[in-house]
Amino acid sequence: MRRTWLLIPLLALLGLLLSSCGGRQSSARPELKATDTIRYARNIHIEYFDDYVSVRIRDPWDTLRQRQHYVLVDRTRPLPATLPEGGIVIRIPVEKAVIYTSVHTAIAEELGALDRVCGVCEPEYITSPVVLERIADGRIADLGVSTSPNVEKIIDIGTEMIIASPFENSGYGSAEKLGIPIVEAADYMENHPLGRTEWVLFYGLLLGEREAAEQVFARTEAHYNELKAMAAQVKDRPSVVLERRYGNSWAVPAGESYIGVMHADAGADYVFRYLKGARSVHFSFESVFDQAGDADFWFLKYDTRAPYTYRLLAQEYEPYANFRAWKEHRVFACNTITSTYYDDITLHPDRVLEDLIAIYHPELLPGHVQRYYFPLDD
Repeated sequence: MRRTWLLIPLLALLGLLLSSCGGRQSSARPELKATDTIRYARNIHIEYFDDYVSVRIRDPWDTLRQRQHYVLVDRTRPLPATLPEGGIVIRIPVEKAVIYTSVHTAIAEELGALDRVCGVCEPEYITSPVVLERIADGRIADLGVSTSPNVEKIIDIGTEMIIASPFENSGYGSAEKLGIPIVEAADYMENHPLGRTEWVLFYGLLLGEREAAEQVFARTEAHYNELKAMAAQVKDRPSVVLERRYGNSWAVPAGESYIGVMHADAGADYVFRYLKGARSVHFSFESVFDQAGDADFWFLKYDTRAPYTYRLLAQEYEPYANFRAWKEHRVFACNTITSTYYDDITLHPDRVLEDLIAIYHPELLPGHVQRYYFPLDD
């Protein structure tokens, strides 16, 4: 009985200690309000807290490693007393952003945030008349090539943030020494088309257009999945080979890459669907021909002002003419210079999917007008 009487105050004291520890922990970290439901993207995670938004970027080349951690704080409110250690703080919405790629510049335009873009790299790849006009009249600065931008001008225009696409085993040169947050836009490494689109939720937060970003994603997701469900009903799935030889090898997209997924969603059997991962695998021409020489369709992209033709394709490499798709005139090409393919592929994969379905299964989309892929001329 005496032991029980002694145990009661000890238990009470232990309870007080645990309670006080819990109180300190909750005051050190704001209460979690919500977590974004990221359904497709693998390399980004967004959490909303009372005083900030936490955005963690996974390294696409080492998926066990975190590449970056951004802490987004409303610029109209005082900086919270307690923030996660090691996070790069960005005050949002960002008022002066530099964007290295035409793709992310197009995203800013679609979100209605061009007034927040103060500089871009490589304007020769930009197709938007509105953006080109702003570059011409000086509202948006031309910062040169993305691999070696004009850092003096980046400083002079009061840049608050840089959006750039990361590459494996490479950095950002002298721009890394400026102390300006560099947002690593790794959306292009996602292996699902809608995973790329989902990154717009992050860009919307950065540029003060969260609602617009959510609407863009919702529309794209709904339309893409509607088209996918339509194509899933087909019984005849034609085979397809993608891209073409460069130098001594043919870079073949893996079956789990976003483009491999997209052709499967369009109701086709991609010849190299068995390749795991999201990267491209290099094959010899002979190996590609052995596996895909009898493919029903051949899709490729090119970047010249002049339209590509069967004659030019054969001149480039005569053995191309041995492909069944070449002989039967079932080669379709996308001119990435004259079309908005690269600008649209992130936010509007549904539009590209429409093109593919209309080619593979024209009966499903009667009257569809092609945007990107067209049959080669003779």
